[in-house]
Amino acid sequence: MTDRTFRKEPLENAVAAIAAAGGSEPGEARLIAENLVMANLSGHDSHGVGMMPRYVDALLEGGLHANRKPAVKLDAGAMLVLDGQAGYGQSIGFEATRMAIARAKQHGAAIVALGNSHHLGRIGHWAEMAIAEGLVSMHFVNVRSFARVAAFGGADRRFGTNPVCIGIPLQGEAPFVLDMATSAVAQGKLRVAHNKRKKIPLGWLIDDQGNPSDDPRWGVLSPLGAMLTFGGHKGYGLAVACDLLGGALTGGGVNDYENKTRRRVLNGMLSILIDPQRLGTQASFEKETRDYLAWLRASRPAPGFDRVRIAGEPERETRAKRAKEGIPVDDETWKEILAAATKLKLAPGRIEALARGG
Repeated sequence: MTDRTFRKEPLENAVAAIAAAGGSEPGEARLIAENLVMANLSGHDSHGVGMMPRYVDALLEGGLHANRKPAVKLDAGAMLVLDGQAGYGQSIGFEATRMAIARAKQHGAAIVALGNSHHLGRIGHWAEMAIAEGLVSMHFVNVRSFARVAAFGGADRRFGTNPVCIGIPLQGEAPFVLDMATSAVAQGKLRVAHNKRKKIPLGWLIDDQGNPSDDPRWGVLSPLGAMLTFGGHKGYGLAVACDLLGGALTGGGVNDYENKTRRRVLNGMLSILIDPQRLGTQASFEKETRDYLAWLRASRPAPGFDRVRIAGEPERETRAKRAKEGIPVDDETWKEILAAATKLKLAPGRIEALARGG
C-alpha cells in the first residue's frame, strides 16, 4: 500500500470543496478543511482528512447538519452550557472555544459544558487556541456513537474512545499539549492501519470473542471486536470520567448503546480554562516550569531514544517535517475521499485537481 503526498493548501482546498458541496457556507467549509489537514500535518492521520467520508455519510443520513451554531442553554458569566445541535465539530468547537476564551479573560476562569456537537476532531486544536491566548485549558470529551471500547475486565464494546486534553502555555518556549484518547489507540488509527494492510501491537484490540488480536479489522469491519483502554483499569477509570463529565454533566448524554449502523458521531466536551496571570502565581509558575523542564530534558536517553520530550513536541516536529516533505495519504483513504465527493455530485477529477494545486 503506497501513500500519495499533498501540500497543505491544495489539500485544504480539496476538502473545503467537499464540505461546500455538502451545504457548508464558505467560512465553515474552510474551518473544516483547515482543522482536518492540521491533524494530518501534526501526524494525527486518524483525525485528518480520512474522516471526511464518514462526515459525508453522516450528512446524507441526517445525523450531521451544516452551518449550525452553538445554542446557549445557560449563561452564568464564567459558566456556559451550550448545545452543538449536531453541527460540524470543527465549527461548533471553534465557536465554543472562542466563547470560553472570552469568558476566561473576563473572569479569570471559565467552565463551558458543550453537548451534542458532531465529531470535534483533534481536541488539541481547541487547547492550542486557548494556549495562544495565554490560557491553561483542560478538556474532557465523550463519544456518542456505536460503542468501540471494552470496559476493564469486559469482553465486549461499552463506550467510546473518550479523549482527554490538557494545554499549558510555557514562558519562552512552545507549550505543553497532552492530547490523548483513553483507549489504547484512537479508533481512526485502526482504520489507517487497516487501509495500509498493517498489523497493530497487541494490547490495542480484542476480537469478537475477547481474545487479543494484532489484526485491525476487528476495529473496522463487522463483526467488530473491541478496543482496549490504555493502562488497564487506569485508562478505564478516566474513560468513565469522560462519559460522566463530557456526556452526562454537559447534558449531551452518554453512549448511544443501541446504535449499530448510524454514521454520525456526537461529542460532549467539558472545558475548563484558567488565566494563570490572574492566580497571582505567575512568577513562580514561570520559574518552576522552566527549571522542571530543564531537569526532565537532562535525563539520559533510554536505548532507542535520542532525547526526552514533553507532550506537544512530537506533533510540532511532525508538522515541520510534513510542511517540508508533504502530507502522506494512503491510497485506500484517498479512494474513500473521492467516493465521498461523488456522493455529493462532485467529479473526482475536480478533487484530484484541487488537491494537486489546480
